[in-house]
Amino acid sequence: MSQTMVGVIGIAVLVIVLFARMPVAYVMTLVGFLGFSYVVSGEAGLKLLSRDFFDIYSSYGLTIIPLFIFMGQIAFNAGISRRLYDSAYKFVGSYRGGLATATVCACTAFGAVCGSSPATAATMATVGLPEMKRYGYGDELAAGSVAAGGSLGMLMPPSVVMIVYGILTEQSIGKLFVAGIVPAVFMTGWFALAVWVYCLIYPRQGPAGDRFPWRQRLASLSETGETMAVFVLVMGGLFLGAFTPNEAGAVGSAAVLLVALARRQLTWAGFVKSIYETLRTSCMVLLLVAGAVIFGHFLAVTRIPFAVAQWVGAMNLPGWAIISMIVFVYLIGGCFIDALALIMLTIPIFYPIITQLGYDPIWFGVIIVLVTQMGVITPPVGINVYVVNGIAQTIALEKIFIGIVPFLVALILGTMCIVIFPGIATWLPDLMY
Repeated sequence: MSQTMVGVIGIAVLVIVLFARMPVAYVMTLVGFLGFSYVVSGEAGLKLLSRDFFDIYSSYGLTIIPLFIFMGQIAFNAGISRRLYDSAYKFVGSYRGGLATATVCACTAFGAVCGSSPATAATMATVGLPEMKRYGYGDELAAGSVAAGGSLGMLMPPSVVMIVYGILTEQSIGKLFVAGIVPAVFMTGWFALAVWVYCLIYPRQGPAGDRFPWRQRLASLSETGETMAVFVLVMGGLFLGAFTPNEAGAVGSAAVLLVALARRQLTWAGFVKSIYETLRTSCMVLLLVAGAVIFGHFLAVTRIPFAVAQWVGAMNLPGWAIISMIVFVYLIGGCFIDALALIMLTIPIFYPIITQLGYDPIWFGVIIVLVTQMGVITPPVGINVYVVNGIAQTIALEKIFIGIVPFLVALILGTMCIVIFPGIATWLPDLMY
């Protein structure tokens, strides 16, 4: 049996076992280990297993993951998210569908101190859903805006997905963070447009809320000043080269913690919970990274990535057609596999193709985040939908999936714009670097 055939069988086994709802990290590790051992030797497989796990868990570069997760957890437990929501509501809540638009805006702002899509969705579901229900919003729009808006946490820096992409491709995490800012604002506008169109068709889904005078609107900004200060501190330090991404995570975590302590809104129980959730989430991410590295080494010895790259290159298709094929694979794959796992599984295959075609790896990183955003709100995986359903158990799951449809359409259209006009993603990093 050829090495390539072994690789194809390994991928098929991986997909089949994933359908059995086995943990993704364990499946990638097991299939990668067994496949590598079959192709090379059992002894080599054991050495690979021990070396890769040691390298991942002793990597200084990966310390950035728990740092930014901790920053997001402190922000959540200190009530920073609620203040962000209140400020956004005072500005746009008086318009039809305004509370849903405010939720999307708050998701974008909270993504600036979180970077995790499920965490952003959970935060805004806790804060935003009761407010929208109180003002008579329909379940579909209320839950859909939270689940879809939470996906913006993947794009707005600091983004855990971009961190993992940067580590896997050895690209500058600082550049990736900068590249995500304009597309995040751009997609926020697309989501706001989706809310507006949806409320035109179904006006009862998003009735108008109270109107606030400009004095109260401007005064509400003072409640979000510390959030913007942390964002400017972290991103400004990265822009100016004052500190590395790892140091930025540490500075951001310390800054958010100081803000929470200064406001006296972080209890001891909230602090302990933040540490617990950071530890749990970080271990999950690091296990996924280790499993993906092991599975990637198995794919490397089967030479599947190189075979796929040569096959696509030999097709003589225009670049836009190849990019469309890759986006389609991510769109379909995201329906079945967790976003982080999907990136780790596919980057070793698609990244050589992108570099061979001469595309900007930073731009491709933004595209990857955008298409994996679709995966977190589409069935059957749709992790954000399940997060929102877990918090708002009175809202039926099918209603949430119906509610994300307009946002999914907006996400697809926005991604097409960035594919056609790559300067949306590359303009700012080119300017800064």
